[in-house]
Amino acid sequence: MGRLRGKVAIITGAGRGMGQSHARVFVEQGCKVVLTDLNAETGNAIAAELGENAIFVEQDVTRLESWASVVSAAQDRFGGVDILVNNAGILGPLATTQDLSEAEYLTVCAVNQHSVFFGMKAVLPAMLTRGRGSIVNISSIAGMAANYGFPSLAYVASKFAVRGMTKATAMEYGKHNIRVNSVHPGFIQTPMMVEATDEVGGEALAQIPLGRIADPREVSNLVLFLASDESSYITGAEHLVDAGMLAH
Repeated sequence: MGRLRGKVAIITGAGRGMGQSHARVFVEQGCKVVLTDLNAETGNAIAAELGENAIFVEQDVTRLESWASVVSAAQDRFGGVDILVNNAGILGPLATTQDLSEAEYLTVCAVNQHSVFFGMKAVLPAMLTRGRGSIVNISSIAGMAANYGFPSLAYVASKFAVRGMTKATAMEYGKHNIRVNSVHPGFIQTPMMVEATDEVGGEALAQIPLGRIADPREVSNLVLFLASDESSYITGAEHLVDAGMLAH
């Protein structure tokens, strides 16, 4: 225990799924965590359960101005920001390119792509002040390969963008001891996946060499490693958590 002792993290989309799992693991490892989400009821309940080392801030990650209050909350309550986990994301409509509307495309990109830029932009000054930082951007296997089972140009485009923004920012800020990595989960047992597949296995299992859907904590363990000093020489890299789906 204590792999993140003395660190302060912001985790978006922490009201459910992987974000909630990341928050629980981080607090277990001694981190002070600011959880954000649109769902205030769930977010406040989780923060209360996690105790004095966690607070919740209601946030729409697609609005740049919302990030200032989140960073301020981290600084006012815990003294700074060392870690950002850009976890908030949506799948969006499962639609072919010709059937995807402009509004649907822009919504998916706002949540999955623009918010990652906003988050990094917002926390970098605080990290520069601390002289250290680790940013973990949650992408997807759809940010590595377009053919992952669902038709959604917007989702694929946004997740590829996360991968590129991660590399660009890592190159810019490595000299300041700020590391930036992306994580690319495959099929994880979260509400978003259940909503997309309406199953806990079925046909999806045929695509997975390990033959099972992952528990969110299996992603959280990697996010923990990248957030911690154990990964001090790793930056600008993409990390698959896909049970071998893209190994072919």
